[in-house]
Amino acid sequence: MIYTEFSFPNDSHIIWSLMIVTYPYISGIMAGAFGISALYFVFGIESLKPVSRFSLLVSFSFLLCATLPLLNHLGHPERALNVVIVPNHRSAIGGFGYIYSLFLVILAMIIWFAYREDMIRAAEAASGLKKRILTILLLWNQNLNDDTRQVDRQMVFILTAIGIPSMAVLSGYVGFLFGSLKSNPWWSTPLMPFVFFVSGIISGLALVLLLYLYLGWYGYLEKSYICLRMLCSLLWFSTAMYIVLEGVELLYFYYESSDAWFVISTLLFTKLKYSFFVLQLGIGLGVAFVLLSAMFTLKLEETSFAKMGAVAAVYLLFEVWMMRWNIVVGGQLFSKSYVGFREFHPQWLEKEGILMAIIFTLLPFLVLFAVTRFLSVRPTTEEAPEQITSSGSQAGENI
Repeated sequence: MIYTEFSFPNDSHIIWSLMIVTYPYISGIMAGAFGISALYFVFGIESLKPVSRFSLLVSFSFLLCATLPLLNHLGHPERALNVVIVPNHRSAIGGFGYIYSLFLVILAMIIWFAYREDMIRAAEAASGLKKRILTILLLWNQNLNDDTRQVDRQMVFILTAIGIPSMAVLSGYVGFLFGSLKSNPWWSTPLMPFVFFVSGIISGLALVLLLYLYLGWYGYLEKSYICLRMLCSLLWFSTAMYIVLEGVELLYFYYESSDAWFVISTLLFTKLKYSFFVLQLGIGLGVAFVLLSAMFTLKLEETSFAKMGAVAAVYLLFEVWMMRWNIVVGGQLFSKSYVGFREFHPQWLEKEGILMAIIFTLLPFLVLFAVTRFLSVRPTTEEAPEQITSSGSQAGENI
């Protein structure tokens, strides 16, 4: 006899809810935005110059807010710094604390060197409180000549190169934690870190693309059709890679057909049937990939190309959020008995409810707005650093 719908008495609640969905979503956007800057500052893709420095600000703003959902989830958020003050090399969350702190310092230093000349000029033109803040940020050093510019460019190159593996580890760390939990068959796969990392790159590319179109429309950023095409090309490539990873992951579960396949298949075709197949794969991933493919297949005018890219970016941002939901919450819907299932209905005004998730998702945009009051989003007029090769795509005419 097969028993179904049985759960243990102490196994009826969802422990990791919307806050644990929101955190990897924010950190993924951070990684994707930083990746755009790295492609310009390290790998010399000239076509990305109009968004190279702006992507740093996007990454920094989302990085500052990434841990807030986790702090809200903790019962004692005031103890958060203990993971650094009292080190424990066997603690997973302790390792996260060090990785997060390292990348935060690296990213702050990159922005400092990339924007040092801008801050010097802004400090010379400013007065009052803004001038004092900029002087402090410059460490009371406003020397500016050819030698200091050369040092600034070299430091941006070196620090960005160091930041790439740090960013990859930080973005994929959540996937590593989920993938190492052998007690949950929906999470326990070696592909989980790569799925989180690539999906994070997609969300960061999609958001920067939307912001670039918006700011370029209002004249805050240089409008370059070649830059737009490059962003969409990177988005298409990342989406194609993500489709392969998701397909291989599902094929792995099906081909292995372990004892846990019964609960995984039941979960996919019952509890997650709508959120996984319809919302995530169908509406989010399928529609976006078709749009991106059509953009490079059809001969579209620049305006139509930009509009389709914006729509595809919105769909992909939605898809990545649904992916986080289906993994984090979906992986907790089945009981440890492997035959029972839980129900989860988030409320609006809970401590970890819908309203708080919306607030934490929107907060990085407020931080970005505050940061851009001191640091210009416009690209510099200087040529690319010497370390950047000339093999990348050249910036073309404006839209």
